[in-house]
Amino acid sequence: MAERFDLLLTNGAIFTPNGLENGDIAVRDGRIAGIGRFGAGQAAVVFPADGLTILPGAIDTQVHFREPGLTHKEDLAAGTAGAAIGGITAIFEMPNTNPNTLTAGDLEAKLAAAKGRAWVDHAFFIGASDENADQLGQLELLPGCAGVKIFMGSSTGSLLVADDETLEHVLRRGRRRVAIHAEDETRLRERLALVKDGAHPREHPNWRDVETAVRATKRLLAIARRAGRRVHVLHVSTADEMPILAQNKDIATVEVLPNHLTLVAPDCYDRLGSYAQMNPPVRDAHHQAGIWEAVRTGIVDCIGSDHAPHTREEKDRPYPQSPSGMPGVQTLLPLMLDHMNAGRLSLQRLVDLTNAGPARVFNIAGKGRLAIGYDADFSVVDLKAKRTITHDWMKTKSGWTPYDGKTVTGWPMATIIRGKVIMRDGQLLDKPIGAPVRFGETLPVSA
Repeated sequence: MAERFDLLLTNGAIFTPNGLENGDIAVRDGRIAGIGRFGAGQAAVVFPADGLTILPGAIDTQVHFREPGLTHKEDLAAGTAGAAIGGITAIFEMPNTNPNTLTAGDLEAKLAAAKGRAWVDHAFFIGASDENADQLGQLELLPGCAGVKIFMGSSTGSLLVADDETLEHVLRRGRRRVAIHAEDETRLRERLALVKDGAHPREHPNWRDVETAVRATKRLLAIARRAGRRVHVLHVSTADEMPILAQNKDIATVEVLPNHLTLVAPDCYDRLGSYAQMNPPVRDAHHQAGIWEAVRTGIVDCIGSDHAPHTREEKDRPYPQSPSGMPGVQTLLPLMLDHMNAGRLSLQRLVDLTNAGPARVFNIAGKGRLAIGYDADFSVVDLKAKRTITHDWMKTKSGWTPYDGKTVTGWPMATIIRGKVIMRDGQLLDKPIGAPVRFGETLPVSA
């Protein structure tokens, strides 16, 4: 008797560990049960994938969904809806909400808020601060925790670890890889006078200059070595940091953003003003070229969006009162597919950056490749479809994107999470089914 499956994706180009293969993917109980050729009658649901490419589900490991406390500009429901529309199957959310995510109770509150409302799978970072430093080793092992996040530069509430002593104290508490925003707070304060009221946003990368990033990264790496702790350096924005990080790959992994790979100064500030303002800033073509070279040579481990929306009213404030950050979770995959079609990276490298890389960096359980036994998470894309990104397409509460009017080649056509089709042809289906992401260090231990 033929095997029975819950879902069968038929006649697609499948990105397997062996490369692209034409065929079918069978799903049972939320996991991949077979890759090959099967009869359509063997499945309860059949998804014809003719002309489409089935990628392992893309994972965005850096988003700010603003819940609790700042839900006028984003929340878990809207943010994860945008993720699903954009072909993202899992997200890791940052701790600079209000209140900050500092305790087991804060984490549990976010997990409870996501239940039944999050369209995609999810995990939440615990923020490091003076007040919780001694508990971080226990907090990072809680189910649903993506790990610890450290802000070395200006952040929200008590989430600032600016001095070396506190940074080393934090890094010595725990064993999971720590995610770091590396900008030097002392230098930022010294240079703040450069951006007095009335300054143009193009001064943003002058204030938060290359040395601000390089100094913090060098400090971080030296302290991480003393502490024996692995670190993940987020949104690297300078060419200068890449050779330093390349010499420390035994302890340091690297994230870059589509924003730094796509936008370039001063053009973006002239066109978009404060809507191009983010931390660390978008820099000139020299630094963009250096980041692309680090992608090509393998220094970069993963791509995150750093989705950080603000309302138009907030962004329209005169610089530097305007807040830093822009939406990005929904545009991550379309932008990177467009870069792939332009020859800037291969499909293999794109999958590594959006799926296998995050799985390696964070030791994600059950995700990270399209293989039998793994979660049936798929980003189903049309590699040749041409679409235009618009404000109206965005699901974020803020209602805008810096890429409005940009035509791209390559588009997410369906998002499938643990065998459930939650987005197809730009429409959300059924109801939110997102569940906490599992990690090797947080799996339950059987008695």
